[in-house]
Amino acid sequence: MVVTGKERYAAGLDLGGSFVKLALISENGVIIFEDKLEIGFKSSREDILNTLDLAIQKISNTADLEGMSLLGIGIGTPGIVCDGIVIGGAENLNNWINVPLGPIFSEKYNLPVFVDNDANVMGLGEVAFGAAKNCTDVIFITVGTGIGGAIVINGQLYGGYKNRGSEMGHITIDHKGIDCNCGGRGCLEAYASTSALIRQYADLSGKDADTIDGHYIVRKFLEGETYAVTCMQEHTDYLGHGIASFVNTFAPQKVVVGGGISEAGQFYIDMIKDSTFKYAMPDCAANTDVVAAILGNKAGCMGASSLVFKNII
Repeated sequence: MVVTGKERYAAGLDLGGSFVKLALISENGVIIFEDKLEIGFKSSREDILNTLDLAIQKISNTADLEGMSLLGIGIGTPGIVCDGIVIGGAENLNNWINVPLGPIFSEKYNLPVFVDNDANVMGLGEVAFGAAKNCTDVIFITVGTGIGGAIVINGQLYGGYKNRGSEMGHITIDHKGIDCNCGGRGCLEAYASTSALIRQYADLSGKDADTIDGHYIVRKFLEGETYAVTCMQEHTDYLGHGIASFVNTFAPQKVVVGGGISEAGQFYIDMIKDSTFKYAMPDCAANTDVVAAILGNKAGCMGASSLVFKNII
């Protein structure tokens, strides 16, 4: 699809477990309008669809008031997405299975709608507007309760056949290791997520895990507390092992690390970087850098809008 004209604008929606973030964004990454709408705890499928619909209406109304024409709608959603349909895999959303997001909203608004997994969309946002701008080959990792990510090859998201791959947190780093929520064993997520970091710190320190978060451990690390130093070193070592495998496989220009804990400071990225290059094959890593994500909680909406701009030229 080819669209001509000087200014192009898209709707970007980021569906999470608690909120729908929404934005009207220009092709050069300027956010014209942004907002978020709450999704109630255990909202029904229809409630979520209605909230997404309301989000699109708010963006469309703003575009009309500003005299801007929407090029299309981009949506990032939890789960496995194929051809605009959420197949499944979104455990944090009620009955979010076989949801034809693309067809529903394309028909209602008479606009092209592009849908992808939320981690994929966040990674694409960093490539289009953030830490990996002007790069063609990128690995994006988000470290949080779990570990997600995205693979960009030759400027395009890569998700494998029917878009069912790129589960970055579920490569095996210890085949006899601890059980993972995915049903596997020894996954990177089970060892290197923020949840795993908290669990390890609680075990070593004797503190209640419910009273600890990643920021607390980072603060204790910077104070030189032995437990925190040990846990952070092991956490970043595990991440380095996993990322080194991605570097050896894809030889990316950049590995972008996102998630709340990635905002701890440059020292955190440096620890991951040192570990990555310790384990990666030097020839594979010759053109790779490890950097922090820079878009923060705007990455989802910005990446969703970039789905539109990349697919309509």
